[in-house]
Amino acid sequence: MSDTDSVTPEAATATKGRAGGVQSIERAFGLLETMADAGGMMGLSQLATASGLPLPTIHRLVRTLVDLGYLRQEPNRQYVLGPKLIRLGESSSHMLSTWARPHLARLVDELGESSNLAMLDGDQIVYVAQAQSRQSMRMFTEVGRRVSPHCTAVGKAILAGMAPDQVRDILKRTDMVRHTDTTITDPDAYLEQLEWVGEHGYALDEGEQEEGVRCVAVTVPGFGSRLAISVSGPTGRMSDELIGRAVPLLTEAGKQLAADLG
Repeated sequence: MSDTDSVTPEAATATKGRAGGVQSIERAFGLLETMADAGGMMGLSQLATASGLPLPTIHRLVRTLVDLGYLRQEPNRQYVLGPKLIRLGESSSHMLSTWARPHLARLVDELGESSNLAMLDGDQIVYVAQAQSRQSMRMFTEVGRRVSPHCTAVGKAILAGMAPDQVRDILKRTDMVRHTDTTITDPDAYLEQLEWVGEHGYALDEGEQEEGVRCVAVTVPGFGSRLAISVSGPTGRMSDELIGRAVPLLTEAGKQLAADLG
């Protein structure tokens, strides 16, 4: 059976409109992205259901990815993302940081507070770039730091673009640890917060990761809601007025970064 045999309607729809592309490559990367969205581990039947591709096709693609080191089979016969992806991810993160830095620096110039770019990597938020405020008291987030998405503005902005069931799965896998008195630890309350984010177009962290710190974030368009850009600072300086000024600037910076990334 070839890769084009017995294709379900869902799979046909997924590849429609990409004339000129190499279908097997599109499918292989689609499987990797599906696994990343699911936390990095899936079985063949789960991949077949999620992708809409026939099981024999899934098996051939997975075996090839295992041989190349991009997937690994566990003793329980589940497949996990392989170590070879780490090298690609590290190089990609470095380039992403390079492209983002000028946009983050402009936000610092306009608003006076630190700015960050973060992405969803598996179930966690990882900070990939930062421009620091020049004020003596400023927020510093180490590039490469990983946090759970439930307690950050960038996490809320990203998860607000996902289906509620997908959000609940992520919350179950990461646990909603309480960091401060304002950390949201109830999934239903968190989903209500994400509805607010969807309606207003930006997300807030009201001291939920660290006491005395306020943050506002928006997603970078065109990347499947996996990138977000933010501005953060001490609560006393991050007034409602500053946040009102920050949102359109963040939105424009996100659009410009998206254009640069192509």
